[in-house]
Amino acid sequence: MRYAIGIDLGGTNVKIISVSDRGRIIRRDRFATHDDFSNRWARAVLKQIRSIENKHGKAQWIGLACPGLAAPNGSGIIWMQGRMAGLEGFDWARHLRRPRVPVLSDAHAALLGEIWKGAAKNARNAVLLTLGTGVGGAILADGRLLKGHIGRAGHLGHISLDIDGPPDIVRTPGSLEDAIGEMTLAHRCNGRFKSTRELVQAHLGGDGLASSVWLRSVRVLAAAVVSYINAVDPEIVIIGGGIAKAGPALFDPLTHYLDMYEWRPHGHRVKIVPAKLGDEAGALGAAWNAIHYDPKS
Repeated sequence: MRYAIGIDLGGTNVKIISVSDRGRIIRRDRFATHDDFSNRWARAVLKQIRSIENKHGKAQWIGLACPGLAAPNGSGIIWMQGRMAGLEGFDWARHLRRPRVPVLSDAHAALLGEIWKGAAKNARNAVLLTLGTGVGGAILADGRLLKGHIGRAGHLGHISLDIDGPPDIVRTPGSLEDAIGEMTLAHRCNGRFKSTRELVQAHLGGDGLASSVWLRSVRVLAAAVVSYINAVDPEIVIIGGGIAKAGPALFDPLTHYLDMYEWRPHGHRVKIVPAKLGDEAGALGAAWNAIHYDPKS
C-alpha cells in the first residue's frame, strides 16, 4: 500500500494523519507537543512515525506543517521566533532519515487540505482565513499555492484597514488581526469579555456593547474579504479557526456586509464557506504536499 504521513506540528498538539495517495485515511495520531525548549517534539515525532511504519510498512512520503516561515524550496522553517525553540533551521529530512521531507507553514498546509478533501475541493483559486487568537491565511492562485519570495505570502491578518490604528505584532497599523483576533478582545471590549465565544453569546442575548464590538469586527472582516477578492479573484473564500465556530452569528452579518461591499461583475459573487476539516486540515495538506512535491514550484 502506498501511503503518506502528514504531520502538523502545533504549539499545543502534534497531529499526524496517515493517508493513501488516493485520500483514504488509514490512521490518526495525536499527542501533546511539550514546547519546553528541549526539542521533545522532534523525538516524539520520530518515535510515532516508527510506530506507524512498524504496523503499516514504510511510508512513501512524509510531509510536515508547522508555524513560521517555510523556505520557498520546502527544506524547513527559516523564521520562527518566540516559541518552538529549535524549529528554525531544523533539518527534518535528516532527523526522519529521509531524502526529502517537504515543509509548509501551517496555514499553507491547511489550505491544501481543504482543497484536497475539504470545503474547497478541486478549487483552483481560493483564499483561506483562519480566525482565532490571531488571523492567518493562505492563497491558491491558478492552482498554485502562493508562497512569495521568502515564504511570507498569505499573512492575511496583517493587512492595514485603519492607518491610524495601533500597530499589530508585525507593526501593521490597524490590521484585520487587531480588529477580530482574540488577542485584542480585552482591549476592544474594555475588559468585559474574556473570549470571543463569550462576546458572541452576549451579542446573541441582546447585549448592546457586545453587539457593537462584534458587529464592528465582522464589518472590518468583510472589508478585508472584499480586498482579497479584488486582489486575487478567488472562486471561494474559506473561513476557519475557532472564531468561525460562531456559525450564523458570524456568517449572517458577514454576508450582509459583503452584499454592501463586494464588487460583483455580471452578478458574480464569491462563495464564502466555513472550513470543513477542523484541525486535521494541516496534516492532510502536509501529506498532499509530500505526495505532489515539486522542488521547482
